Amino acid sequence: METLWRCFLLLITVGGFFGAYTFSVKGGVFCNAQTANIVLFGMALGNMDWSRAAYLLIPISSYFIGTMVSEYLALKIKKYRKLRWDTILIGIEIITVIILGLLPSSVPDQVFQVTINFICAMQFNTFRQAEKVGMATTFVTNHIRQTGSFFVRWLRKRHEKKYLNRSLRHLCMILCFIAGAIFSTVLCAYFKDRAIWGALIFLVILQGDLLYADLVKEKELLDQV
Repeated sequence: METLWRCFLLLITVGGFFGAYTFSVKGGVFCNAQTANIVLFGMALGNMDWSRAAYLLIPISSYFIGTMVSEYLALKIKKYRKLRWDTILIGIEIITVIILGLLPSSVPDQVFQVTINFICAMQFNTFRQAEKVGMATTFVTNHIRQTGSFFVRWLRKRHEKKYLNRSLRHLCMILCFIAGAIFSTVLCAYFKDRAIWGALIFLVILQGDLLYADLVKEKELLDQV
């Protein structure tokens, strides 16, 4: 469980990192999740700012397509039982981050937005729960709710420590998301476009954990989620 828990903490740190990166240096949009972009889209329509509305459809559409692609590929790859789709996805993220960091500053922001939206959507749709506890790895709205909900349950039933533990776990997810955003913001101030490579720190550690699980620790369990 501890390895699994570390994986989710690393994932949500990357989610916060990507959100701060795209907002700071890639067009002022959030590519880790779409709630804010949907609000901005509605505001643009209300203000009859058609060009802004069309611009915001780019990250929203990319996120939507990424979700569908991950759903399709997960079923396809599961049939071969060599590596889990989860592991392959993180490998794809690593390669994508490396390539994006190599692109010149002259490349339009939309290229970064579409790509990061796409991989964030796949990440969110792939890593859904930790031992039957619902988890989100690219935004924290659900974790804020769960932290408060489980904390109140613990206050009512002090003898059931599981509620406190769950509240603290969701709180840790929130803190890691914030840490990722802080780290990204600091890197963006100094390295601009190249700051995206900072996400590799977390992704490489995560890839090592997942490869070890698939090839050694859980080799006989690849057909399970």
